[in-house]
Amino acid sequence: MDTESRKKTLQYFFEKVVGPLGFKFTPDADLKDFLLEQEVTLEAKHGIPFCPCQPIRNDRARDMKIVCPCIPFHRQHFDQMKRCWCGLFVHIDVVDPDSLPQFPPHSSIPEGSAGSSDG
Repeated sequence: MDTESRKKTLQYFFEKVVGPLGFKFTPDADLKDFLLEQEVTLEAKHGIPFCPCQPIRNDRARDMKIVCPCIPFHRQHFDQMKRCWCGLFVHIDVVDPDSLPQFPPHSSIPEGSAGSSDG
């Protein structure tokens, strides 16, 4: 399957997963296209569409928490930020994703999450 076809397939599947969770794709079309392309590349290399902004650590339990969409694994954190780490998904009510913080105010990344520096 070529890259464009796979991006469309991932988008269709991801919409079905993130919509019921209260998220949608970013309205930034260029960012969405870029991140989906990165996921297609990661999927071709690793067999799984990992989050393009998180390191793959070759620890299966940990790495499975960064398979896109990783919202179910990091829901509390993403609900506070109103976006996922890479910005591919934002809360349904978000109009301007550029105004959202990378980390929620008065919070830190929970210990043991994919983005923390432990392990």
